[in-house]
Amino acid sequence: MKSSGSNRPLADQRLMSRFLEMMAAERGASRNTLAAYGRDLEAYGDFLRNTGTAIKEAGPDHIRGYLALLETNGMARSTSARQLSSIRQFHLFLLGDGLSADNPATAIESPRAARPLPRTISEADVRLLIEKARARRKTAKGKAQLKARRLEVLLELLYATGLRVSELVSLTVAAVSADPDFIQVRGKGGRERLVPVSQAARQLLNAYVPMLGDAKWLFPSHGAAGHLTRQHFALDLKSLAIAAGLERDVISPHVLRHGFASHLLAGGADLRAVQQMLGHADISTTQIYTHVQAERLKQVVESHHPLAKKS
Repeated sequence: MKSSGSNRPLADQRLMSRFLEMMAAERGASRNTLAAYGRDLEAYGDFLRNTGTAIKEAGPDHIRGYLALLETNGMARSTSARQLSSIRQFHLFLLGDGLSADNPATAIESPRAARPLPRTISEADVRLLIEKARARRKTAKGKAQLKARRLEVLLELLYATGLRVSELVSLTVAAVSADPDFIQVRGKGGRERLVPVSQAARQLLNAYVPMLGDAKWLFPSHGAAGHLTRQHFALDLKSLAIAAGLERDVISPHVLRHGFASHLLAGGADLRAVQQMLGHADISTTQIYTHVQAERLKQVVESHHPLAKKS
């Protein structure tokens, strides 16, 4: 929004200047911070001038109207939230100095930032990771054999169950041995749930568990926790990604969890069932994956539909 300071009422201009002087003198605001406040307040002041309203006369509806205009103009919610913060502090200053009777911005809620879509992984890339893990296990010798098998089990089990990485690395042998079709998971807040295990993952577990002897943990370690850490698994997974020819920076345990959920929903799975397997207390958390599917469908249409292509 272009500033038109020369056309703004002198009284409003002076109020803004006094506010910026206070920010510099009392709060030690930097030059860049003062410039940002100045731009925000100039745009806000221009909006009020165009409605015939002086700054000291502004009410909640004026501020809401200004935020609505920002949204209409395509401004990011994070930027709108920052502008509202500037407006709040400005009106608070006016109230504190006895220059206005109230702060009209107090009742205005900050625009909520849109929840970013989770980064996911393609089914083809998951297959590449699994094939590379399997190849490593087949060629490994001695102690490296157990380490390679452990990584294969971690990978397959994560993609087959969608567990949080903290839940995965802290699994006990008892938790995966009590039932051939399910594993017992202790999630956030100590909540327990049963998660189904695929036949392929179960076969890997049946071959792996006897190699552990009398170990308590499914993925034992010499560290303080007694089991593999999340960080160690993440590093092993990135190493595997490089070996598979994938970008290490886009592969992580969390991305595989997202892939599990997205691929299930793409295959027609029930949202409630996916919610239970992921251990989400609120289904709104799980619904983010439906947005992922919608975005993908949109991209497919825009890329391949003849009427969507630009002439």
